[in-house]
Amino acid sequence: MKNICFYFEIHQPLRLRRYRFFEIGQDHYYFDDFQTEDRIRGMVEQAYLPAIRTIAEMIRSSNGKFKCSFSISGVAMEQLEQYAPEVIDGFRDLAKTGSVEFLAEPYAHSLASVYNRSEFEQQVKLHSKKIEALFEKKPTVFRNSELIYSDEIGEIVSALGFKTMLIEEVKYVMGWKSPNFVYNHSYIPKLKLLVRNNKLSDDIAFRFSDHSWSDFPLSAEKFIRWISELPKSEPVVNLWMGFEAFGFYQRAESGIFEFLKALPYHAMEQGHSFALPSEITKKFDSVDSLTSPYPNSWSGEKDLSVWNGNDLQQEALNKLYAVSERVHLCKDAPLKNDWLKLQTTDNFRYMSHFDAFGTHYTSPYEAFTNYMNVLADFLDRVDAQYPTTIENEELNELLKTIISQESEIATLEEELKKARARKKKEE
Repeated sequence: MKNICFYFEIHQPLRLRRYRFFEIGQDHYYFDDFQTEDRIRGMVEQAYLPAIRTIAEMIRSSNGKFKCSFSISGVAMEQLEQYAPEVIDGFRDLAKTGSVEFLAEPYAHSLASVYNRSEFEQQVKLHSKKIEALFEKKPTVFRNSELIYSDEIGEIVSALGFKTMLIEEVKYVMGWKSPNFVYNHSYIPKLKLLVRNNKLSDDIAFRFSDHSWSDFPLSAEKFIRWISELPKSEPVVNLWMGFEAFGFYQRAESGIFEFLKALPYHAMEQGHSFALPSEITKKFDSVDSLTSPYPNSWSGEKDLSVWNGNDLQQEALNKLYAVSERVHLCKDAPLKNDWLKLQTTDNFRYMSHFDAFGTHYTSPYEAFTNYMNVLADFLDRVDAQYPTTIENEELNELLKTIISQESEIATLEEELKKARARKKKEE
């Protein structure tokens, strides 16, 4: 019997508008609302809503035995709240079934885990609060942007209190090992690692409607048979993909929704079950540790090159994260909001020379020029708050003082609250 773990990623960036050089210092609004709304509405109508309805039906028809998890970026949640609140309602209904789990990730779907630990930690906490506020479920499992993982990142995630993390099946990390087991961090045994099954996940996400594929057409019965044919000793099959695979990349007319609906029946007929990531790591012990000294991901060459592989990307990233301390210090809400949006991974992928997936620019250079114009204006606004004449060391000390004071204030407020409660009780 296999434990099938489905996880779906939902992320959509805010598109930057065409921002000209002469607008720097004159106009501080960077986003193309029309293009953003058009993109998200198209995704909602073709993929998100039909897929949510399909999953709800799968849960009902299987009496709650079908289970799956979602990782929804903070910027995607904001767009859904604004442009498609019916999708948020759909996820709330799924949450009430008890068959769905929501995962934590960096709020901005950013590269902060690689470039700035403090920013990464703040985004993870912000995202967890957003998930809990919307769906009344506190995330206990972590999934990084683009499944980016390394030993160092795992250490930070463990320090944030997570006991389970999702990672990609990468050859130099896995070696001869199968992805169909539970593993653990190389030197923190309490952090369990679940590994994506590349082949089976991509069969659904990318090859399902490919007429040139040798296994076309793919039926639910055939797919479950492949799972049944895996070695009996391998208890877990992790099937992870973007949610837009259902209805957008694999169109409804391809039969993708019928394929989904049939999966629970054929799986249970073969004695297989569905499980959430948190359930799997409670049910199974780790069989071994995995070591990843360098960050890997589920995109491109399974490294970070699609986001920082050329000089354009590196310059943009370095200039952006160079002001992180200054942004953390300021209380300017619009500035901090723009800071989050400018960190989304998509902004840097559009600058890639070999894999600018989803780009709306004519070239990487156009993407770079537009982003740097926006960034120039943003940096001027940051400089107005905390000039670059102030050294980073001074800012760090100031930030430590502010954090210490805020912590002390919170402690005193809690003590005051308790004292008032005691006094009221005595009276």
